[in-house]
Amino acid sequence: MTLSIGVVAHDRRKREMADWLAKHQASFANTRIFATGTTGRVLKERFPAFDIHPLKSGPFGGDQQLGSMIAHGQLQAMFFFTDPMTPHPHDVDVRALIRLANLYEVPIACNQSTADLLISNPRFEEICEQYRDHSPEQVFADYSNRKV
Repeated sequence: MTLSIGVVAHDRRKREMADWLAKHQASFANTRIFATGTTGRVLKERFPAFDIHPLKSGPFGGDQQLGSMIAHGQLQAMFFFTDPMTPHPHDVDVRALIRLANLYEVPIACNQSTADLLISNPRFEEICEQYRDHSPEQVFADYSNRKV
């Protein structure tokens, strides 16, 4: 089954993301890439043969679109090169996206070294598929079934 992967890079990390993707082109040849607005545009220009689907820009809802895809089991991995040195007006959306990736067991890499570790794992696709139907409602049943 084709993997759907989220790709996001803050402005100061977009070039780094594109260069990193170039190094790992073979790993992304048979994937669908969903990227927030500007990142998607940059990647489509550089990799016209890739199956890239640009969403809205992060501050205009792109992070939330990716979060929704995670919650609906439509993303199997996420590469999100964050810029920890620049304030972001949509920081709450960024944190929510990372939280959902953690909650739904979606592998997420927020920097190049972690991305290298993730993509170079020979079991990368197997691990991504393993959690495709992960249900946090089952894992956190005590929360779901709490009395209010």
